[in-house]
Amino acid sequence: MARYFRTIVSAFAGALLAALPALAGEQVNKDGDDIAIKGYDPVAYFTESRPVQGKEEFEHEWESARWRFSSAEHRELFASAPDKYAPRYGGFCASAMALGWKAPIDPEAWVIVDGKLYLNYSKDGRDEFAEEPAPRIAKAAANWERLGKVE
Repeated sequence: MARYFRTIVSAFAGALLAALPALAGEQVNKDGDDIAIKGYDPVAYFTESRPVQGKEEFEHEWESARWRFSSAEHRELFASAPDKYAPRYGGFCASAMALGWKAPIDPEAWVIVDGKLYLNYSKDGRDEFAEEPAPRIAKAAANWERLGKVE
């Protein structure tokens, strides 16, 4: 538990710098160029069971962010059903959201629970999130109602 707490504290500190757009009321975890989830292909988590870096030539704009994909097929799958493939909580750390704040993510720290993609700040945080996802998802969803709104 102490390791997880240190991870979350580090995430919070990083969030102050890395997630400044989130503090301004942004709904999607994106960088200064409006690239969502560090340019990773959200569809690949489902179709390839692994994180895959997206390519600039396969972009799609959704929720005021530029989402990148590894193929035109993935882009079209996302465009036809973005809520199916987009990570929960705007792509912010699911573990931090359960604790009540937005934090950046490591695209390699992911889990799919009940057909939904959750990204986390670290693999340790992901592992703890995945141990008992239901209560964490419930807390994160409640916090997202408050924190996920565009101001």
